[in-house]
Amino acid sequence: MMAAVEKVARFMATGDEAHLEQAFADSNVAIIENFTPYVFQGPDAVQHWARLFKDHAAGLANLQVSFGEAHDFSVDGELAYFSLPTTWTGTTKGRKFSEDGGWAFVLVRHGGKWCVQNYGWAVTRYSLE
Repeated sequence: MMAAVEKVARFMATGDEAHLEQAFADSNVAIIENFTPYVFQGPDAVQHWARLFKDHAAGLANLQVSFGEAHDFSVDGELAYFSLPTTWTGTTKGRKFSEDGGWAFVLVRHGGKWCVQNYGWAVTRYSLE
């Protein structure tokens, strides 16, 4: 299940959209983020989110991600849910930053693989050196 999550995180760290291949479900994707328009949904949700994430991440460098242990994990048939403590580090305008947050994911099994159907991001701590 983490393969799809890791693909999304690799895109976010690198901006390389090749990492998004087969990371998201084919339909009914909804993403909640901390940048406008905050909710990305509909047939072009992933493309719209990816484009605006690149704008949001402009000025960030050396992005690294680490995950804590998943919480509240459950599977119901072809759907899975879990929350994932996450820490992003890197630099912004030459200054080091650290951002802790939680990702809540709903994954759907598609063709034997788990894909992200929905996620929501919430920042719980941010520090800038």
